[in-house]
Amino acid sequence: MRHAINALTDELRRLKASGVGRVSVSDEGLEALRSAAGGPPASAAPPAAAPAVAAAPVAAAPVAAPPVVVLPEGDKQSRWSALLERVTGDPVCRSKVRPGKKVVLGVGSLDASIMFIGEAPGAEEEVQGEPFVGPAGQLLTRMISGMGLSRADVYIGNIMNWRPDLPAGPDGVQSGNRPPTEAEMAQCLPYIRAQMEIVGPRVLVALGTTAAKGLLGFRAFGALGEVRGRWHDYGGRPLMVTYHPSYILRNPTNRSKRLIWEDLLKVMERTGMPISDKQRGFFL
Repeated sequence: MRHAINALTDELRRLKASGVGRVSVSDEGLEALRSAAGGPPASAAPPAAAPAVAAAPVAAAPVAAPPVVVLPEGDKQSRWSALLERVTGDPVCRSKVRPGKKVVLGVGSLDASIMFIGEAPGAEEEVQGEPFVGPAGQLLTRMISGMGLSRADVYIGNIMNWRPDLPAGPDGVQSGNRPPTEAEMAQCLPYIRAQMEIVGPRVLVALGTTAAKGLLGFRAFGALGEVRGRWHDYGGRPLMVTYHPSYILRNPTNRSKRLIWEDLLKVMERTGMPISDKQRGFFL
């Protein structure tokens, strides 16, 4: 039971670090927490006074059935351009972005051997319409450079094509991010699969919990440490799971950097890239 409580605490800390200020909990979940803590059941507790200020958490709006994506015949660029038109014109995607923001599709080489997959656009990404352009994206660029590659040599996409919404402030600006729901991820998964079909990468790299859950299954694991650092399969392609670059931004230690770097070394080995002694010794 202590393990479960610790896991819950770790997840709440992760959500707080990613900008989530509130979480909704079902009555059943609250009852389970009371039992775990040794407290009385809800029926035995005296009625609580209504809080003076209590804003109800805003649940994600319902999402339509996932789209069926059929790519046209043609070369990679024409197929990607057709997909971009499809995604940016998708009524669900368009309804999820705030005025002045953009739906986001992947970028990079359509002949890449390595495809990085993140979670969802953030504040900078929904403005520029490109994944990984904020602080975490700049760190990802340096990680790719450490592999001896550039962003132009790889393909970078996201599980989500829009930024999951949170209530905006008085200025109309959303502050912080939240993980997407299972339904939201299901809505966008056909588009990341279509990008895989176009690019045909030799290796996929899932960056962070959301990306790993999107590809392995929403309930496939509890903590990311259960699945990171080893090979999985997604649609017949090798899939490596590692931490999101933001993990290093929150934990800027050599140990944190080394954990991700060891996963990238495995990716380099799997794709037959040369690895120098210097690269093997990074962050030791």
